[in-house]
Amino acid sequence: MKAVVYESFAAPPQLTTVPDPTPESSGVVIKVMATGVCRSDWHGWVGHDPDIRLPHVPGHEFSGVVEAVGKQVTKWRVGDRVTVPFVAGCGHCPECHSGNHQVCDHQFQPGFTHWGSFAEYVSIHQADINLVSLPETLDFTTAASLGCRFATSFRAVVDQGKTFAGQWLAVHGCGGVGLSAIMIANAIGANVIAIDISEDKLDLARSLGAVATVNAAKVANVVEAVLEITQGGAHVSLDALGNPVTCFNSVSNLRKRGKHVQVGLMLGEHSTPAIPMSKVIAHELEILGSHGMQAHRYDAMFAMMKSGKLAPEKLIGRTIDLEQSIDVLMNMDKFEVAGVTVVTEF
Repeated sequence: MKAVVYESFAAPPQLTTVPDPTPESSGVVIKVMATGVCRSDWHGWVGHDPDIRLPHVPGHEFSGVVEAVGKQVTKWRVGDRVTVPFVAGCGHCPECHSGNHQVCDHQFQPGFTHWGSFAEYVSIHQADINLVSLPETLDFTTAASLGCRFATSFRAVVDQGKTFAGQWLAVHGCGGVGLSAIMIANAIGANVIAIDISEDKLDLARSLGAVATVNAAKVANVVEAVLEITQGGAHVSLDALGNPVTCFNSVSNLRKRGKHVQVGLMLGEHSTPAIPMSKVIAHELEILGSHGMQAHRYDAMFAMMKSGKLAPEKLIGRTIDLEQSIDVLMNMDKFEVAGVTVVTEF
């Protein structure tokens, strides 16, 4: 099969031919129909993820068709249209038994713990608990955009932040994660403030329902701007970028008993950011993480899509072919394109 492979970290990947995968007894092989290019893939490529073993094929948010099925798989057949959460569970540990596959003790992540979806085929373990059936009305391109950024944002806003109608929600960073969070929060009736340094991304944020925007490149103090807009601070605030500055601002702009949700990855030199802990204590703030979303929670997200409340297809910025993904991957840290980039030609 064709696949994008890198032999060493931060070295240019190559489009090459590698052996086709075969399914494990409890797994499947999926023919990839579309795969997103995500900043998490960039983090892996530069060497921030200790689970990656070289040579490596990146890619973790994808959709496709079941191509081959292991002998122990009972729920899936060749030809089924599916997607997979970017964090998948083992099905046997205490976290999986509690329904929290996203923090499985023995989790696997396509594109990180093993070869991913920048390829014609990808192997998935424990298929019966990790695959998600796609509604017939959902196209592969949109489905691929859900697996990391949109699903993680859904869990961050709905399950972790427990955001509800009328609350103020601040979103720091308007990339794929941030824009997803804005759309989801707006759909449940929250008042969303979008923060970014790009006017183009802030324009897109407004089109997705943000009631106020803050250009961090032009405003002297982001925290003060949010406090003024909200008349006291956000009830829920998301760092959707993963940067010490956005993390600090997200915690600092909360009102008393507010919730900060860290969605953007904090890796490498950013892994130990400064936190205004005195404010966390005095104002009884909550600091939460959001790490993917379980396969069994996709139905709630699909229901909101079916009703028209969520339209993730609006977040797709462009589609490319597999070879073009190399350049896009290497430049993910430049934040040049608004919206989500999806590979649709292999």
